Amino acid sequence: MALTPPVSQAIKEPTYDVVRQIGEQIELRRYAAYVVAEVVLDATAADAGNQAFPILAGYIFGKNKGQRKLEMTAPVTQSAEPVTLEMTAPVTQGAVAGGIRVQFVLPKGVTLATAPEPLDPRVRLREEPPALRAAIRYSGTWSQANYDEHLGKLQTALAAADLATEGQPVLARYNGPMTPWFMRRNEIWLALR
Repeated sequence: MALTPPVSQAIKEPTYDVVRQIGEQIELRRYAAYVVAEVVLDATAADAGNQAFPILAGYIFGKNKGQRKLEMTAPVTQSAEPVTLEMTAPVTQGAVAGGIRVQFVLPKGVTLATAPEPLDPRVRLREEPPALRAAIRYSGTWSQANYDEHLGKLQTALAAADLATEGQPVLARYNGPMTPWFMRRNEIWLALR
């Protein structure tokens, strides 16, 4: 009996090309467009993932019009959803300034026209347009301290490379909570201007 899944069972993720490497941890990636199912919750970053997972998993496992099941993909992304009013301070990962957006990437080939309609009104479908993003990859826990450390490294490296960013940082988690912390693949993405 195999303890690891065969390669053909690997979780799929959005298509991207690496256009530049900065150090050992940071890549500049050009992402193709992809479709997501998302929910925005009035929660802290620490709680949003746990609250969003059953809502979004329900959608991809058949709680949609047509009861169509979709393949699980990675990553699950999370970012602050800022309010539209003028803010006096930047939004941090743990802040609730408009909520926390959690997204499941839908399988390649699923479009807004072909995705099943959600039954839960909290679930929204949206296309993420093609984008150039900087990504830092790291392992470990999903703690605020680990996130802050790696976001700081990413921001410092991008500033040194004279690269400007826009929008909110995105936490991308590729493994479930049962994966040992030292084997987890975590990333933080920043959109580049």
